Amino acid sequence: MKILSWNVNGLRAAERKGFSKKFKRYSPDIMCIQETRAKIKQLPKRLQEPEDYHAYFNIAKKKGYSGVTVYTKEKPKKVETKLGMRRFDREGRLLKLTFPEFILINFYIPFGGHLKQNLPYKLKVYKRLLTYVRKLKNKKVILTGDFNIAHTELDLARPKQNKDSIMFTPEERKQIDKLVKIGYIDTFRHKHPKKKKYTFWSQRTRARKRNIGWRIDYFFVTKKLLKSVKKSYIKSRVMGSDHCPVGLTLK
Repeated sequence: MKILSWNVNGLRAAERKGFSKKFKRYSPDIMCIQETRAKIKQLPKRLQEPEDYHAYFNIAKKKGYSGVTVYTKEKPKKVETKLGMRRFDREGRLLKLTFPEFILINFYIPFGGHLKQNLPYKLKVYKRLLTYVRKLKNKKVILTGDFNIAHTELDLARPKQNKDSIMFTPEERKQIDKLVKIGYIDTFRHKHPKKKKYTFWSQRTRARKRNIGWRIDYFFVTKKLLKSVKKSYIKSRVMGSDHCPVGLTLK
């Protein structure tokens, strides 16, 4: 089984850059998307109801903002959209799909703001999320999406210069520490302990051309699912967003 996850920075914008062609070429069993940034009716029919896929959307109340989507070949037994935080839930940031073999949670964590003005909100989201996923730790669970945190110094190009920057503050990094302590495994780091590879590059500084990036998009799994993980990878050459897709292959 192949699962892809991608913050597309606007699904309509990504479609103009060839999203559907990439989607068809890769043909994942499940495709998770963050930052849909569109109402369902604003999307072309091929993205509302892709051939051979079931489509699930959690759209933000605010127009042109946030939102997550999941396309899946197998229909889930249950779909949920709420974390239990009013602001977070209104922003359309979570989709939980329950399949017979595992649970998949696709989410888009708030950025926090360049001036850290939304960092308190971001930390509250993590506190709630950690409580939410702790209850699932003994099940087969996949967490994927844009976590908006680089966990260790291996996960960004310039750790020393960014030690107090949003997405790499000690308070944020501790949230991933807590997730790992609960028992969730970062599949890419598990498969590639020392590899430096990134999933996001700032468009403001043309960082992608210089590969001055951050790894903030992840696949985490519970211990019960780890033995099924065959590959965990980053498709850093795929263009169309300020993020690139990340992938997980299960046996």
